[in-house]
Amino acid sequence: MIKKYTYGTPFPTESVTEPFAASEGMPEFGDIHLQEGFSFTYKLRDEDVVYGLGEANRGINKRGYQYISNNSDNPHHHEDVYSLYAAHNFIIVSGEQTFGLYFDYPSTLTFDVGYTRSDELHIFCERADLDLYVITGEKPYDITKQFRKMIGRSYIAPKFAFGFGQSRWGYKTPEDFVAVAEKYRENHIPIDMVYMDIDYMDNYKDFTVNEEFRDFPQYVENLKKDHIRLVPIIDAGVKIEEGYDVYEEGVEKNYFCKRQDGSDFVAAVWPGYTHFPDVLNPDARKWFGEKYKRLTDAGIEGFWNDMNEPAIFFTPEGVKDVKEAMKAFIDKEETVQDVWAIRAQVTGLANNAEDYASMYHNVDGKMVRHDQVHNLFGYNMTRAAGEGLREISPDKRCLLFSRSSYIGMHRYGGIWTGDNKSWWSHILLNLKMLPSLNMCGFLYTGADLGGFGCNTTRDLLLRWLALGVFTPLMRDHSCENTREQECYQFEHIEDFRHIIGVRYRLIPYIYSEYMKAALTDDMMFKPLAFEYPEDRMAVNVEDQLMLGNEIMIAPVYTQNAIGRYVYLPEAMMLVRFCPDGKIEQTEMPKGHHFVEVPLNEVILFIRQGKCIPLVDAAECVDEIDMDSLQLIGYANSTYQLYDDDGYTRAYDLEKSTVWLKKEENK
Repeated sequence: MIKKYTYGTPFPTESVTEPFAASEGMPEFGDIHLQEGFSFTYKLRDEDVVYGLGEANRGINKRGYQYISNNSDNPHHHEDVYSLYAAHNFIIVSGEQTFGLYFDYPSTLTFDVGYTRSDELHIFCERADLDLYVITGEKPYDITKQFRKMIGRSYIAPKFAFGFGQSRWGYKTPEDFVAVAEKYRENHIPIDMVYMDIDYMDNYKDFTVNEEFRDFPQYVENLKKDHIRLVPIIDAGVKIEEGYDVYEEGVEKNYFCKRQDGSDFVAAVWPGYTHFPDVLNPDARKWFGEKYKRLTDAGIEGFWNDMNEPAIFFTPEGVKDVKEAMKAFIDKEETVQDVWAIRAQVTGLANNAEDYASMYHNVDGKMVRHDQVHNLFGYNMTRAAGEGLREISPDKRCLLFSRSSYIGMHRYGGIWTGDNKSWWSHILLNLKMLPSLNMCGFLYTGADLGGFGCNTTRDLLLRWLALGVFTPLMRDHSCENTREQECYQFEHIEDFRHIIGVRYRLIPYIYSEYMKAALTDDMMFKPLAFEYPEDRMAVNVEDQLMLGNEIMIAPVYTQNAIGRYVYLPEAMMLVRFCPDGKIEQTEMPKGHHFVEVPLNEVILFIRQGKCIPLVDAAECVDEIDMDSLQLIGYANSTYQLYDDDGYTRAYDLEKSTVWLKKEENK
């Protein structure tokens, strides 16, 4: 059951697609206070578990920390970080009273989940202008399904997007991209995509290609002949440059965000000074979305949107203030406090709250201050792309994902979890985000495998790939000036070939579970507690996940580990993908087990009475041979396989589903 409570004058975010009339009175759970802004408090019991918040730091159970919805360009994902790139304001309290809460509020919102007081959930924001949805049900899984239905169907990616992709900030020339594709093919490591970071553009100008690419459509086509798709990045800032038609059109049509005086807001990002498209204005959004055609006309079938919190390196106003402070600093005898203050002012230029407060959107003729709707920018930039691509190719799916998001963006594209590090702890953080992202509708998701920042190691990359085998978005991505981490850069390339090959063997299963989840408003990744709510041990497991309806995954995320401890909430079949191509299946009883997992193996667990489909390994999605399909798992079990053409929007659960039966074990 869902009830909506409206306070003040909420901004229409369009995150909810189902109509709900506002309920009278107060919610049955918690206390609401409206004297100074908005405040919700609820007394937590010792056994209560709190799920949700999508892309957030720390654990699956969010108790014991504070999380702030304030989309932030922060590549340092330490445990003490309150805000990441997204705002996903949906939580579930599970205990004696079980209920869900969605706070549709596009500005800064704080979730104090037993942080200030261990027995109190406190959610608050500055303005009492929001919609609160209260969802009741017997179990968290039931509440999640209700929430998923009210926010609309998840984005559906093309089938090639379930292949492996290689990316690096540092590929600059046409030869760089070709070299990556050729190295993967020469070493017979499966791959479907090579990603293009900012250097492919002409001076970082959106929807341009630098002159070195010459005949870009032919270049794209040549790579496609080898089953490699290029996936370019699009940034939020439009470079200020005379003669650049996107800039000149935007200025002429008033499609950029403004200052309070009506002039175009100016901020520096990679191209230098830029304007931001006013994606909250439907006309500007449509205009920006149409620009993607410049690249689709060249044969491009996928994009990733970046820097769309929006990130700000500095503004002219901020630089002016720093220069004035520097002049005063130079002429005085400095103290420690003076040095620290000037350092703080310089580092504070980026993503400064005063800059966001001085930027405005035109919403139905009314000027709206950006910081009051800040969390909607990435959502609406990707909405612009999603709507534009549907107009450009009405019947064709396009790969699309974003860094910044808000609930509602899940209908237009997926997300990757941003600029992580080559840290072992970030494998575990990647794992823990998956179910909460699914709760908020984000099914097409993944992390930068191997880590974006810092220097990866061979064992860390192999372990992370063994998790990435299961995530819809499987991409190795790294930062400029870090160690090169393409799979062919390391010794014993056959280990990487095998691990990524397992992904391609599993694509029929991963694609099927993804499509079924998308078409039925379900989850792909679930905490064990969602399937085994009465099992106290399962409720407390945070480093294993249920995937689809048949399997459990338990990746290794510890340096130098020879394996890991696993808890089985029921008897399951351990499936081991060995480097010689063999598949070992061992039934294991319910309980705790230590399972050895060599670096060059992938394991999964099949639930009792279930089976899953496998195919022979292929070097690209286009070459997967469905005639090689076999079922592994328990004898006399069945599997509901979804399969379609993978490219058109003609997806149909009934017409594209076939039931397969595993007769006996071999």
